[in-house]
Amino acid sequence: MTSILWPMLAHIGWIVLLYAWLTYARARAVARGEIERSCFVLGRDEPLDVARITRNLANQFEWPVIFYALTVLLVALGKVTVVDVIAGWVFVFGRVVHTLVQTLSDNVPLRGQVFVINFLAVLVLAGHVALLAWDGVGR
Repeated sequence: MTSILWPMLAHIGWIVLLYAWLTYARARAVARGEIERSCFVLGRDEPLDVARITRNLANQFEWPVIFYALTVLLVALGKVTVVDVIAGWVFVFGRVVHTLVQTLSDNVPLRGQVFVINFLAVLVLAGHVALLAWDGVGR
């Protein structure tokens, strides 16, 4: 039942690493004289390598929110399946690959293709929750 929490915790760990990477990248950009610290107030005019990390970090709080909500629902309902756990790990794998593509390349089409991994994994979880709702779980 709680095994679905591990992918969620892994994603949180990934976010922590992204924050550390962004902090390092910003400090390095300032030290090199590429940017003033004041530019980080609104996140504008960042060097491209820093902006990519910033944008990816923001992405970690968009679609993944649905993943978290569905995960918590499944745990609360006591209806976690092996398929849900696999979908959770596929989601995390997809988020890591998406980060690498978004932060290390300009290949926007590939980034979109990789996003499909995350998208489909969450749809699997949403489908399971929809089936539970359809069956009247909780009545």
